[in-house]
Amino acid sequence: MEFKLTSKYKPTGDQPDAIKELTDGIRRGDKSQVLLGVTGSGKTFTVANVIANVNKPTLILSHNKTLAAQLYEEMKGFFPDNAVEYYVSYYDYYQPEAYLPSTDTYIEKDLAINDEIDKLRLSAVSALLSGRKDVIVVSSVSCIYGMGGPVAMQSSIIKIHKGQKLDRNVFLRQLVDALYVRNDIDLQRGNFRVKGETVDIAMAYSDNILRVTWWDDEIDSIEEVDSVAFHRLASFDEYEIYPANLFVTSKEQTEIAIREIQDDLVKQVDYFKEIGDNIKAQRIKERVEYDIEMIKELGHCSGIENYSRYFDGRKAGERPYCLLDFFPKDYLMVIDESHVSVPQISAMYGGDRARKKNLVEYGFRLPAAFDNRPLKFEEFEQKTGQTI
Repeated sequence: MEFKLTSKYKPTGDQPDAIKELTDGIRRGDKSQVLLGVTGSGKTFTVANVIANVNKPTLILSHNKTLAAQLYEEMKGFFPDNAVEYYVSYYDYYQPEAYLPSTDTYIEKDLAINDEIDKLRLSAVSALLSGRKDVIVVSSVSCIYGMGGPVAMQSSIIKIHKGQKLDRNVFLRQLVDALYVRNDIDLQRGNFRVKGETVDIAMAYSDNILRVTWWDDEIDSIEEVDSVAFHRLASFDEYEIYPANLFVTSKEQTEIAIREIQDDLVKQVDYFKEIGDNIKAQRIKERVEYDIEMIKELGHCSGIENYSRYFDGRKAGERPYCLLDFFPKDYLMVIDESHVSVPQISAMYGGDRARKKNLVEYGFRLPAAFDNRPLKFEEFEQKTGQTI
């Protein structure tokens, strides 16, 4: 599907020239272009026209959530028939884990997740995974932070069609592998329930509920229903169910990850003992063994993101996957307020590393924690295509 710009206004003043020059530059293959304009001069409308002309999946990067939300609303107004998505940090409040050696103070991680923003983030990733080309994602600097890889996410998509021979219990296991949770009493986002031959799935990236009905071991109907009154909204011959979380991994990879964590734990304990620091050796041993136990029993632990390298199958120092990995190679990057946004991108890596240095040195985390990080600026540059 192509972008279809909807607006009661026509480009005026300098806008037609700016639209033409930017469009020609992208078609010529220019790596980067700059659009200058005072507040209220219609830069967003100009960029919307360029997006409609070049028809490329687009990432619009803004330096704060409020500006991103404003751009998201404007773009949704310009492109009501296309996939306009919102991807910012889903924390209403976030206190990162830290250690202050000067006062011997350990600060536990504390956070509050905004459920609505989490849904919008999943919706953005689902739109990119679907292979659609008419996708605009409005994002904050959150897009350079680590998440699950595209291959793992792609392999967790559940594809079903009407008339398909599929054992219902096999389907339920697929839902659990895609990180949906069974709850037959209270159907919240990311849950599913089973009633007789019917499975209701409260999709993690939508307000609607998917209802799949069986006749014996064959899928009889696939419907989207309203989450309040359960009225039918639409029927489908085939459907794709996307994962309920941005961090998905296979059982095999989890087993490999546990073995690698154990190996690195032994090395770190030996290192602390060699330098004669038994307190740090004991501290890291107790913390990591407890985390491993939690992962084995529950599938997750507090601070599991610090082990993301093992679950992704990455080598030490290798950059994490991020939202940019989900875009095709020829996507368009638009950086809003670039005089603020670009330095912010550049600063993220240093701040993250400085905090984790103390956690690793004092035995609170394994060195692998360094690899759960935002992109370095040169890595960001490698992942960007044509930029305005």
